[in-house]
Amino acid sequence: MRQAFLKELTRSMEQDPSVYLLVGDTGFHVFDDFQETFRDRYLNTGLCEAAMVGMAAGLAVAGKRVFVYGIAPFVTFRCFEQIRVDLCYANLPVTIVGVGAGLTYGPAGVTHHTIEDVAVLSALPNMTVVCPGDPVEAGAATREIMSLPGPCYLRLGKSGEPVVHQDEPADFRIGRGIRLREGRGVALIASGSMLPTAVAAAEILAESGLEPEVISMHTVKPLDEELVLDVARRCGTIATIEEHVARGGLGSAVGDTILAAGAGVRMLRFALPDAYACEAGSQAYLRAAYGLTAGDIAGRILNHG
Repeated sequence: MRQAFLKELTRSMEQDPSVYLLVGDTGFHVFDDFQETFRDRYLNTGLCEAAMVGMAAGLAVAGKRVFVYGIAPFVTFRCFEQIRVDLCYANLPVTIVGVGAGLTYGPAGVTHHTIEDVAVLSALPNMTVVCPGDPVEAGAATREIMSLPGPCYLRLGKSGEPVVHQDEPADFRIGRGIRLREGRGVALIASGSMLPTAVAAAEILAESGLEPEVISMHTVKPLDEELVLDVARRCGTIATIEEHVARGGLGSAVGDTILAAGAGVRMLRFALPDAYACEAGSQAYLRAAYGLTAGDIAGRILNHG
């Protein structure tokens, strides 16, 4: 995902001299060539995320479109007040790019896990929250963000994520989910890097005789409520799948939509527990520990009938 973001950002900076990138003393090898090409519009602010967001706000007021890049927990939680006041209150076109979200930095422990970010940033007025499901969506989202009038949070994995879309979705739009597989009876709605897992779980369910529908909900805010309610009308069970705590993430957004509409549908939420990890391990190890593998998801759906 990181490379797909960088590729699209590079293209945009080549075409638009108002685009700037600020980084918090991270991504050195990733940006080696980038900082030489865009020397005047690449700023390494050092380990001072709060000041970096303030600088981004100042640039945005001056007519620039700014991307602020950093490891997800540090570029969100350390500077939350600045994001809230400088960006969201002023409704400025600054994009916070959080790399390594969820459990990507598994072995580094809780300080590097980002499992509450969607809930925290979704609560901010004017903030758009985008969680691409694969590198293709990450590139498309970066391009679409260029036209957003206000602040955005782009939640990325790191590198090596599986590609789900063999071709770029022709109708990719912020705030509109993508139906990857049509089905009936049960629908799997996934966000972020859990999308490949949802696709794999759907294959298991299909082998068991079900006809699962798969939705990539790459935008959590604003949520594609129309698509959620369409799925609710046609499927008896909706399963939301995310690498985030259950409260305040994709499952909460989908559940609120269903409740407000009075839709009669059963909902299963696959998410992280309301707890911090008590052990260290790879992202795959931690997902297995918390029941977020394709087999775990398919098994629980089948056991619920």
